[in-house]
Amino acid sequence: MPTAHFLVSGRVQGVCYRAGTREQALALGLTGHARNLPDGRVEVLAAGAAAALDALERWLWQGPPAARVDAVERMELPEQATSGFHIG
Repeated sequence: MPTAHFLVSGRVQGVCYRAGTREQALALGLTGHARNLPDGRVEVLAAGAAAALDALERWLWQGPPAARVDAVERMELPEQATSGFHIG
């Protein structure tokens, strides 16, 4: 299953970004996690269909209403076995 690692920067902590990401990921049938990083970014690891990963990336650029996204970095990873979508 394709897996992607995203690093999202901007105003993305304290604005329900991780919860919104989880909601979108589950709706798209993706597994993985979203967690805050000490430097203010949000890290997202997602696994699933390539089209679903692309749709999640489009959402990551927008985020929830209170967010301001400055950049989304994407890196393709080797397939990883994950279950559910967790917030860390």
